[in-house]
Amino acid sequence: MEEQGVPAIAVVTTPFRNTGEAMAASWGKPGYPFLDTPHPIANLTAADLDKRADELADACEQWLRAPASPGRDYGL
Repeated sequence: MEEQGVPAIAVVTTPFRNTGEAMAASWGKPGYPFLDTPHPIANLTAADLDKRADELADACEQWLRAPASPGRDYGL
């Protein structure tokens, strides 16, 4: 999306961050931004998952509104 001028950030659960970073680097995007959330999410209730999604949406909005800088990142 960013290649088309649309800012983007990847959302991952914490254990998958290293894999995501390795994949981003292999695709020529080292330092690609990730937003972490605790793992696991499969066992969350619908209410807990909604709360987590709201937190992630807020963090995504903060990240997208922040001035661009190398290595900029947010984790929950």
